Amino acid sequence: MIFTLMAATGISPYDSWKRLRKLSFLPFFKKEADEVTRQVEVMGKDPLTVMLQRGEKTKSKLYRNFLGGFVSSVRSGGKLVDYMRSELKQIFELRNISMTRSIEKIATLVEAYSVMLIVVLCAYILFVVFSATNIMQILGQDSISLSPIMAYLAAFLLMPFLSVIFILIAHNMQRSPFQNLKDIYRRALILVIIIGSVLTAIIAVPGVSDVLPVGIAEIVTIGLMAISLLPAIEYFKISRINYNAEDSIPAFIREVTESQKSGLSPEKSIVQATKRKDYGYFSRFLDLIQSQIEWGIPLRKTFENIRQKIRSWFVVVNFAMMVETIEIGGNSIQALEILSEYSEKERELQVSRRELLRPYIVLAFVWSVLIAVTTTIVALTTYLMTTVVSTSLSSVALAGMQGQMKMFSVGIILQCWISGFFIGKISEGSIAAGFKHSALLAVTAYISLVLSQWLLAGVFTMPSM
Repeated sequence: MIFTLMAATGISPYDSWKRLRKLSFLPFFKKEADEVTRQVEVMGKDPLTVMLQRGEKTKSKLYRNFLGGFVSSVRSGGKLVDYMRSELKQIFELRNISMTRSIEKIATLVEAYSVMLIVVLCAYILFVVFSATNIMQILGQDSISLSPIMAYLAAFLLMPFLSVIFILIAHNMQRSPFQNLKDIYRRALILVIIIGSVLTAIIAVPGVSDVLPVGIAEIVTIGLMAISLLPAIEYFKISRINYNAEDSIPAFIREVTESQKSGLSPEKSIVQATKRKDYGYFSRFLDLIQSQIEWGIPLRKTFENIRQKIRSWFVVVNFAMMVETIEIGGNSIQALEILSEYSEKERELQVSRRELLRPYIVLAFVWSVLIAVTTTIVALTTYLMTTVVSTSLSSVALAGMQGQMKMFSVGIILQCWISGFFIGKISEGSIAAGFKHSALLAVTAYISLVLSQWLLAGVFTMPSM
């Protein structure tokens, strides 16, 4: 896209590489531009020869074909802008195909995660059934020995570990649309260490949970919500501003393009475009741009100031290409027209992708309710089996089931909380987006456990667990 804009403004291929050295937000091409410039100016090689050599060394087929076609177009004397526009059109077609394939891969990953959760549910059921070992012994029957340590390892180590593996796989398949989210993760890590240590002490130390005014499931739910709440609020503020900026930047570039067609200078075109009032939260950045231009600050410096405040890679790249096009001059109207078309099409791709992935959020809540309700049903059924055999054993069975349900309730809530990060990654491309989902899923799991135990206990006329 950048090569197309530079070709449209009349910049030579080699000068295009030299200008790419300024674009630090494109680290790969900055490194490539440095190498091409070094080969030409230090080694004295021909720029086109260097481009062919770089194409032979790269592992990317798309990049190799691009360089080969670029050199062929220059050497044959063809119109470089036409070749670049046709190449750009082909890239968009490939991106559409790639988006469809990536969504299919994500759908397969979600299905695999659903199977994993079914396995988790089966494991919970087995542990609940076999946890009645002491009741079987009282009945004088052979029992299946099952160590409580295995149940704890399965609920608090094995199941979360499997979810983390799926999160890492999703991380490699889906990239975050926002940059520089390390501050959110850093604060969340501090909360995890502090609150996680407190929750571990409450669960692990005998007798601590008994003196608390609320149950251990309530404490864990509150603790996990406390971990997620502040990062979720911070990410919500960031996403609200940056998503609005992504929605607004194509219209902003289009406005600048149309203003330049009417004969206004680039700076006046930008100032004119910032005066629109329907940009939402993006208007605060446009007001800053307007004030800096009116104070005589260069466009590139204005871009650097805005770049520090905007985290959306899409907005940063589009704004940078607009500034680069205006600074070059030449036939900038044609270049801006190309940029407007590009930003509008790219935005449509992003919106379509997000809409297609959004239904998986609902699926996560279905998982949470299903695991909680099914585990409760199995636990109560196991208890009812003992009451059929002997009413004198019902109190012993109830005490045993209550202890097991406390532990498994915590495991279910923790599992649903971790699932929120998986859903955030596949739906929005960012693990930070999972904080809001994790908090909601933890609450959903807790409410499902409480309601299912209360309703089923009322149906079978027995004490609630």
